[in-house]
Amino acid sequence: MARRQRRPDDEPPAVRAARDRERHTSQVTSYGFLARRGPKRSVTVTPAPLRYWQYNLVSPGVALATVLAVVVWLVALGLISGWPAARQEAPLAVVLGLLVLVLATSRFTVSDHAVSTDIAGLRQTSSFGVVPLVLVEDVVLAPAPADWPRARRRGGWWPGRRRVVVRHLSADGAADRAFTVWVRDPEEFADALGHPLP
Repeated sequence: MARRQRRPDDEPPAVRAARDRERHTSQVTSYGFLARRGPKRSVTVTPAPLRYWQYNLVSPGVALATVLAVVVWLVALGLISGWPAARQEAPLAVVLGLLVLVLATSRFTVSDHAVSTDIAGLRQTSSFGVVPLVLVEDVVLAPAPADWPRARRRGGWWPGRRRVVVRHLSADGAADRAFTVWVRDPEEFADALGHPLP
């Protein structure tokens, strides 16, 4: 069987980005959500190690909404069925609230092909917000230069982390985009993206 000819290096970024998005999904889903444990046992071909990963807690908005939902649930139950019933229901409500917070924890991951955010409770859908590395143009410590596009936020602040801004092209390679994220090691993160910090 004849070998396929190698694709030329000047192919459109959108074409390479689509291919790299699939490769990223394959590499990332070969690991469980707890990346430190290594590849899943069910994986038949050992995947390349992830270049960078970190866990991000839920945003303050999600945490507040969860606490509010638990409180409303218990108050409504207390008013309808009585406060003894609400007291009995409280452990279940708190456990379910904590479960929501745990399942909403995300992992920010850089593979050999792209960067993405993976949500613990949505692992069956793999990753979203995938940015192929071929589309990444630059990485700087925040704040971003004035001529950069407005950056979308990914993850929130954690103690000991520094904010970086990543400039990249859109999926079709036509428009400039940017996102900002708090990372534990800006130099390691920028190197994983292939754009060392200046």
